[in-house]
Amino acid sequence: MEINQRINKLRKLMKEKGIDAYIIPTSDPHQSEYLADYYKTRVWISGFTGSAGTVVITHNKAILWTDGRYFIQAEKELKESEIQLSKMGIPGYPTYTEWLRNNLEKGSTLGFNGKIFSILDVERLEKELEGREIKFIDEYDLVGEIWEDRPAAPSSKAFLHEIKYTGKTAKEKIADVRKKMEKQSITHFILGSLDDIAWLYNIRGRDVANNPVIISYAMITKDQAWLFVDEEKIDENVKKNLNENGVEIHDYNKVIDYVKAMEKDSTVFLDPSRINTWLYNAIPRECEIKRGTNITTELKGVKNPTEIENQKNAYIKDGVALVKFMYWLDNNIEKNTITEVSAAEKLEEFRKQQEGFIEPSFDTIAAYKENAAMMHYKAEEGKSNYELKPEGMFLVDSGGQYYDGTTDITRTIVLGKISEEEKKDFTLTLKSHINLINARFLYGATGSSLDAIARYPLWQEGLDYKCGTGHGVGYLLNVHEGPHGMGFNRNNVVFKKGMIITIEPGVYKEGKHGIRIENVAVVEEDIVTESGQFMKFETISYVPIDLEGIDVKLLTEEEIEWLNNYHNEVYNKLSPYLTDEEKQWLKEETRSI
Repeated sequence: MEINQRINKLRKLMKEKGIDAYIIPTSDPHQSEYLADYYKTRVWISGFTGSAGTVVITHNKAILWTDGRYFIQAEKELKESEIQLSKMGIPGYPTYTEWLRNNLEKGSTLGFNGKIFSILDVERLEKELEGREIKFIDEYDLVGEIWEDRPAAPSSKAFLHEIKYTGKTAKEKIADVRKKMEKQSITHFILGSLDDIAWLYNIRGRDVANNPVIISYAMITKDQAWLFVDEEKIDENVKKNLNENGVEIHDYNKVIDYVKAMEKDSTVFLDPSRINTWLYNAIPRECEIKRGTNITTELKGVKNPTEIENQKNAYIKDGVALVKFMYWLDNNIEKNTITEVSAAEKLEEFRKQQEGFIEPSFDTIAAYKENAAMMHYKAEEGKSNYELKPEGMFLVDSGGQYYDGTTDITRTIVLGKISEEEKKDFTLTLKSHINLINARFLYGATGSSLDAIARYPLWQEGLDYKCGTGHGVGYLLNVHEGPHGMGFNRNNVVFKKGMIITIEPGVYKEGKHGIRIENVAVVEEDIVTESGQFMKFETISYVPIDLEGIDVKLLTEEEIEWLNNYHNEVYNKLSPYLTDEEKQWLKEETRSI
């Protein structure tokens, strides 16, 4: 098989370089979640196409580690290769660092590409392997050396995100960053994360599919701001704007020279999870290094009033596209051949009709019946592409990039007859969703504490889902954005007014069905009592929830009231943009129960 041949080529190169084990993470030089095709080394070497995972190759073993979103998908995609699956977060399965500690002989040589490994990941490796006398070699991109038809490095042009969308100029954002730097006596702030750089300088690009960013580095001092980028990507208009906002442009590869040239008494701030080893090791040893979450990540996580209003507008447009799609699906499911792929393409057509649409915010998950049990399933022609029938459930998780915001929405659509088990699971998912989105919580609550509110109705039935409950959403940026999030993983970030978050519990049963109901909300202030300031979620996404999936007997009066009120809003906000036939259809879909 081709994958095994690639692994054998890699092993041959490892022997030539004296490397006993080689790590291939899902990463690029900027520790991005989603990668340009040029950086998809882990996908190429393994054949596993999920968005998260780490491969370790030794001279006699090949193992992939991935999380619960991808267990089913990984088992299918690895079937024909020698690669074994190690399930992250499941008892009995070691982490990849534990496996290396237990399986590498003392004095072995461990290789990885330092340009795509964060300093934090390297330090975790060093800690895990302490006392084993393991030698690290970080200078080789071995997969790149054997990848003959590797795609070209991304080369999109940067474009400006205008003040009418951003609410703040780049100069104002840089000033906000410098205030934070001054408080901590920081002289240099190094940025490697692409979404932070795009937000800070009000520029966007198309270097990564679905993520409107430009491959670059940045550095801020008390009186200078630099952007390191392929200068071919910057036209005169963007250059003029950046210069007017106090930003100097330098070649992408010059970043290493500027870092090496820092004064020896500098105090450097960086996020160790977002700066690669190659750049970190270039910092003069005499410099003091302070670490933490990127200053920009914390600033952009709280949306300003202009961003929030624009984001709400984007969700109206997105809701219109979704309703047009659902109406089309309902009217064609028994007449025409519709597949998972063609349905996803049709949905994108409706989004393209909306003003200011740029591209999807991630690859649409269009999953029919048991395919929906794979949380990040992707239908593909010639691989897996079910034909939809007027029966069962169809999960559609999708989003769009608009000039006025980034959207993310999931609905599970009932296409026809469903079982009692499916109906119960659908209703439990809805109860979980309402439980959290309707919650009042004390200021100071974090994603870790709020997560259990969503899971409670499922836990009472012995059910759970192996993923987070929600994530922050960028603003014409990455669909997954920190610093806040909701899940089992510890997250101590306090939920503040202006943060945007998804709320998306689900039920996933392998070989049967998958159900997810997702809305997006903005954190707002609620009542103040002697106990303090309470907070709430304001829903900003508007798409009907399929009433055919609900067993009303399982809902409380409060839950029914929430659903009826939500559906009333959906109709009022979206109907002005629909045809008479679509309006009539939506009226029925949002009827009171």
